[in-house]
Amino acid sequence: MTSSQGRTSFRDMLVGNMFRGAMFRGPGPRGWFIGAGLSILLWAWPTWNIVWSVDEPLAWKTAASASLIVFFAAYVFLPQISWRLGVRAGIVSVFILLALNGVMILIIGREALWTWTFLACAIAMTSLPPRADFFLIVGLALASFTTQLVTGNGEQALLQAGIIVSLGLMMSAFARLIRQTARLREAQTELADAAVAAERSRVARDMHDILGHSLTVIAVKAELAGRMLDTVPGDYPARDRAAAEISAVQDLARGALADVRATVAGYRGVNVLAELAVARTALESAGIDAELPGTVEQVPARHRELFGWVLREGVTNVVRHSGAARCRVRLTASSVLVEDDGVGPASGGRSGNGLAGIRERVGAAGGTVSIGPSDLGGFRLAVEV
Repeated sequence: MTSSQGRTSFRDMLVGNMFRGAMFRGPGPRGWFIGAGLSILLWAWPTWNIVWSVDEPLAWKTAASASLIVFFAAYVFLPQISWRLGVRAGIVSVFILLALNGVMILIIGREALWTWTFLACAIAMTSLPPRADFFLIVGLALASFTTQLVTGNGEQALLQAGIIVSLGLMMSAFARLIRQTARLREAQTELADAAVAAERSRVARDMHDILGHSLTVIAVKAELAGRMLDTVPGDYPARDRAAAEISAVQDLARGALADVRATVAGYRGVNVLAELAVARTALESAGIDAELPGTVEQVPARHRELFGWVLREGVTNVVRHSGAARCRVRLTASSVLVEDDGVGPASGGRSGNGLAGIRERVGAAGGTVSIGPSDLGGFRLAVEV
């Protein structure tokens, strides 16, 4: 996937999630928005009144008000956006929040240092690497303590630093609880879907073994009865009618057997969710560190079978041929990527029968297949539809 394609998918995911309201649903987002809104009403409103009551030029008041509005808008929305888009978006969000807060302090002055409490809460709720929020919050508390001492407000120094640490770490624990709850729900959904897939496979197997066998016997018996009837001498209307009925039974049995086989094939069809569960087990059994998506909800139904085939072939290649220690799988609404840090593309590009079949399936769906070296140092299989 090129960098422009990456930017496009990032933008499409952001706009799509906001348009569908996906960022604002669920108990976690609702709790954050309610709490953030109440805190702004309680603390930002008095500051707004102070800005407009001091004897300063209108341009300064306008700039100060704009800096307050922009910062608190970022404080409310950026943490939730980072939750949907991942750690990289969380890092960018923190830099934006720090920059906006710095601009606000430059305009308003020392009176705006109290917003560092809001900054700590926003950092705690942002998607960041493990423990990064802890060090940022503690660092912010130390910066607040030092700044208040330097500006001659020693009494306020310890109080504000304590508030930043206590509220920031409390919000960090709250964020971890929300993330763990979300992971549990995703795991429950995945287990439920896997159980449904296993039950469908069992029903398909039983249907094929029992009903398929019975229909095959009926067809063979009907064919045998027809042949035996042909050996009866004489020309009797009843015999001709019996032969026609036996032939009809034979045709019905064969048609029903074909329907059963088609139904079983549908029940046993490849699905990206089932293949993801199989991939996780296969990679763990091979001792390969697996970096897999936690959900397939972003993949539309029309692509799930195709992506399942791609995932099956890609992971099979990793396990059998790569000698890799790490495998990474990425899924979006229109692409699937499987890459490893193994020996890289062999002569011929590992283009065996499996990959040839993938090319045919993807080509039939109007997509493209990209095979080559991975950023991890090994082999890369990418499909875009």
